[in-house]
Amino acid sequence: MIKKFCFVAVLFLTAITGKAQEGATTSPYSFFGVGLQQFKGTVESKAMGGIQLQRDSLYLNLLNPASLSDLRFTTFTAGVNHQEITSKTESLSESTSKTTFDYFALGFPVSKKAGVAFGLMPYTAVGYQISETNDEATILNRFTGRGGLNRAFVSIGYEIINGLSVGASANYNFGNIQSVSIRTQEDVELGTEERNRKDISGLGFELSAQYERMITNKLMINTYFKYVPESKSYNSINERQIASVQISTTGITSDLEVIDVDLPDSNFDYPASFTVGLGLGEKNKWFVGADLTNEKTIRFANVSPSLTNATFKNATYFRIGGFYVPKYNSISSYWERITYRAGFRLEETGLKISGQDIEEFGISFGVGLPAGRKISNINITTEYGQRGTTNANLVQENFFNVGVSLSVNDLWFIKSKFN
Repeated sequence: MIKKFCFVAVLFLTAITGKAQEGATTSPYSFFGVGLQQFKGTVESKAMGGIQLQRDSLYLNLLNPASLSDLRFTTFTAGVNHQEITSKTESLSESTSKTTFDYFALGFPVSKKAGVAFGLMPYTAVGYQISETNDEATILNRFTGRGGLNRAFVSIGYEIINGLSVGASANYNFGNIQSVSIRTQEDVELGTEERNRKDISGLGFELSAQYERMITNKLMINTYFKYVPESKSYNSINERQIASVQISTTGITSDLEVIDVDLPDSNFDYPASFTVGLGLGEKNKWFVGADLTNEKTIRFANVSPSLTNATFKNATYFRIGGFYVPKYNSISSYWERITYRAGFRLEETGLKISGQDIEEFGISFGVGLPAGRKISNINITTEYGQRGTTNANLVQENFFNVGVSLSVNDLWFIKSKFN
């Protein structure tokens, strides 16, 4: 049954992935770079603040390839996310909402010491509408953008000695970013419109290692390290058009003259990062962990239209979270088998605008609900967070996320003992 379910789900989700990117964000901060990073882990991981080091035989941790060595069941997982956003400046406020596909993946053990996973996820998203006027308010510039990158990946994890696992992921990132800028001037009938499209593709790799050790009869300590090398293989196929436009009172533009501009293709580097983590817990009972990521965003090549008041510095991400299960194998009580999760994250994104560091934080809670007669689960996560600031005429975004995922587990490749 799981095979048929996975096949149908893969076809459906592959078909909607391109559409999911179109409206995956409405943040003005997606103007910079290749957009806002979308994937911060599975729904289960997001409920714990997005920590990367937690491993389990039932759940896929798509941020940590080394954790796949612990897989004991074939696992299919897929998630969706709904976001309510309130964006405000010192004088204005506006609310929007988005529902997007989050990810899908299939993982399975290939031996008692190794596991493999592959899947697809939106990786970054672009979606903004920005207006800018000069000091005399006679010139108006309007910027809009949409698109982003998707990520197809394959990962493997292997336990080389008891308690020590290593893993690697190969990622193919692809997508496009489309931007339009319109410049109009008071008492001038026509405006100028510039349209840009960048089709981006590139390969990336991730390496991780994880070590678990019992320090008492019940307590286990967990250490984790992940390194993402700098990728120099990102290619951008660039297109540009310049048009004279007439703008109606409703804001609709009409092209009067369009000129194609010959732009050379370009390359850019995706920055390196490393993550360290530490956790403590009791198997199948509770776990608390924290990890810290440093990303060399200062070397990020800005591949979207840029403003002179924006710069990049190195980014830092801190996450802490955990889970608790009253009694995972309870027969008498369904509620005792529920997994309760909570977490917190604080991110210095590396983006600096008008002297203001753009930071983001989130507080999350979630549950894992046993589903069906087997060991499958429905996972639900809520998160409240904030991004940006109203200082220096910038935008502060307050967001509320609700994520839902399905984790379907089964035993494959088991030889029948009876005919």
